[in-house]
Amino acid sequence: MAVIGLGYVGLPIALEFAKKIKVIGFDIKQDRVDMMNNHIDPSRELAPEEFNGCDISFTANTDELKAASFFVIAVPTPIDSHNQPDLRPVLSASSTVGKVLKEGDYVVYESTVYPGCTEEDCIPVLEKESGLKFVEQFKVGFSPERINPGDKVNTLTTITKVSSGCDEESAENIAKVYELVIKAGVHRASSIKVAEASKIIENTQRDINIAFVNELSIIFNRMGINTYEVLEAAGTKWNFLKFFPGLVGGHCIGVDPYYLTHKAKELGYHAQIINAGRFINDSMGGYVAKQIVKRIIAKDKDIRRSRVLVMGITFKEDVSDIRNSKVVDVIREFESYGVSVDVVDAYADPKEVYEEYKIILKEKPSGYYDSVVVAVSHKEYLQMNESDFKSILAPNSIFVDIKGVFKQKINSIDYWSL
Repeated sequence: MAVIGLGYVGLPIALEFAKKIKVIGFDIKQDRVDMMNNHIDPSRELAPEEFNGCDISFTANTDELKAASFFVIAVPTPIDSHNQPDLRPVLSASSTVGKVLKEGDYVVYESTVYPGCTEEDCIPVLEKESGLKFVEQFKVGFSPERINPGDKVNTLTTITKVSSGCDEESAENIAKVYELVIKAGVHRASSIKVAEASKIIENTQRDINIAFVNELSIIFNRMGINTYEVLEAAGTKWNFLKFFPGLVGGHCIGVDPYYLTHKAKELGYHAQIINAGRFINDSMGGYVAKQIVKRIIAKDKDIRRSRVLVMGITFKEDVSDIRNSKVVDVIREFESYGVSVDVVDAYADPKEVYEEYKIILKEKPSGYYDSVVVAVSHKEYLQMNESDFKSILAPNSIFVDIKGVFKQKINSIDYWSL
């Protein structure tokens, strides 16, 4: 087996299979390969001991892929600056595999795509590069990844795996391969398109539900009531869905709906609810910053001389991943008002943050701030108490708790949350 793309999805898959069979782990970046050869996860999700007892070889050399007969493609599927699907990584991976594909080989895609992408966009590349005929000479399947970064409970082996194939034989064989490692079992989807669609609606459903509570938070803010208290009360009913307001970024929920709306538009349908949800969630960073600026001005402070500390820049708590972080939108909005912004993070790599966003991470807070914004609820921040925040806040300042995690802990500081 060969796993193409060794990020937060591909590496755990490769290591899990390597406990059972021989695996070739392929990544295009040699520096990442070097790290993994030294039992270091570049995504900082897996501990060094996770590499122990695994029959795996890491490489950036495509020639070594010729030894494999079962390929798993787990590369990113991002969007471009116009929120359109960027298929370059998955098409490039298809090209790489196509060059080493042999008769009788299997290729399984795990990258999240719109329904139809595997058959319409990826398989033609495999055929072109290999000179082989799809179905007759090689088989293809789709098995969407369901890994949740930072989650140590719902892991690869404990989440039911959806799998599919291009015919009955391949569907069954692919499912059996995954059953080698998936303890929770494998759901056999009826087709590749059904499997593709199942993944993309998982994240789109969450996006829409979060957009709903984000809109509620805007309404309740105007009413002067706390959204989290409303949700707590409503949540006492057995069938109330428990979603919470916040910044929706990252490489899944903040991206995947755009793949679905792209395909819908291609088919002549404008997806109204999905697009509306995306608009709300993409606007929340600017909204949060504006609300804080208003509150600072209301305290008779010169906003252009104000200092704000933003705590957390990763896309979610307790992970190092900064891709598509909506905290950046908060920072940019502050800067547009002339606010001086310091940013700290317990997990993010300062070099990566600067390369991606040209934002300089501070090692620690310095001086006094007119507002402290806990944007990401890393566990290190949850251990802080009111006196910790008081020690870095200037008089007549505001504490902002985007995720509402300090709701019961802040008593003597001006407090605001979504």
